[in-house]
Amino acid sequence: MNDHLYRIFSAVLFILVSYGIVFLVGNSFESINELDSFIFKSWRIIFFIQLIGFIPSFIFKTDHYFDITGGVTFMTIILLACNKIILSHSLIYKIIPFLLAATWAVRLSSFLFIRVKKAGKDIRFDNLKTNFWRFMLSWVVQGFWVFMCLLPLLIVVDSEKSGNMVFFITGLLAWLFGFSFEIISDAQKSKFNSVKKNKGNFMHTGLWSISRHPNYYGEFILWTGITLMSTPFFSGVQFIALLTPPFIYLLLSRISGVNLLEEIANDRWGDNKNYIDYKKQTPVFFPKFSKLLKKK
Repeated sequence: MNDHLYRIFSAVLFILVSYGIVFLVGNSFESINELDSFIFKSWRIIFFIQLIGFIPSFIFKTDHYFDITGGVTFMTIILLACNKIILSHSLIYKIIPFLLAATWAVRLSSFLFIRVKKAGKDIRFDNLKTNFWRFMLSWVVQGFWVFMCLLPLLIVVDSEKSGNMVFFITGLLAWLFGFSFEIISDAQKSKFNSVKKNKGNFMHTGLWSISRHPNYYGEFILWTGITLMSTPFFSGVQFIALLTPPFIYLLLSRISGVNLLEEIANDRWGDNKNYIDYKKQTPVFFPKFSKLLKKK
């Protein structure tokens, strides 16, 4: 299979898989028609926004608005959801996870947008933005990512079940930990890169000393927290939303995050003895917290 066919096949597969989930979950609500379900409406909006973002971005060969479009997509769905659940029962249990997701989306998309503007480009797209099918697949994957991240919350909107304090508190604590981990990781990396003498070097201090990608680990944990908060609202086939955390892990580690950055790092520092030692001593994703204890 040549590259173009592979990209087309992958894009179609992501869309079909997401629609399959929409069909299963949409039909699981006894009092709601599948086409009237919030999950189906959200699915259409998510991929429509990606299309609107992709077309001008490809025409002008720019990646500047990729991450901000992801943020806009998250916020659009979150605002529509909050508007629908504002008068529902279990208001606190339903709306707070959405507010947490909104906080994360605004913080991350604005951070990435500013970073790309400062750098002039996003290195992940160096070999993608000039190729129609490769670049298009990136936008489809982003739509699938938004959909899968929000899947537990999309079910919550139409659910008639009530929340649970234990799941809520446990999930909230996980979200706070993951969100803090991601913010601190990004701040440490930004500070490191702002120092002239560090230009061309790799980050290996702070949280980056216990994981080569601590920001992605934080993102995985915070979405696990949101999934936990949403779990009491699931029933039957809706428990498919428990796939959200493992999906996010696979996406971040195998599809669009860690793997790409690891390739770039190997090209830059693959022959650097210090980097080779860093790789041997530092996990790719899940932090080695024991290293922090040893330092103390």
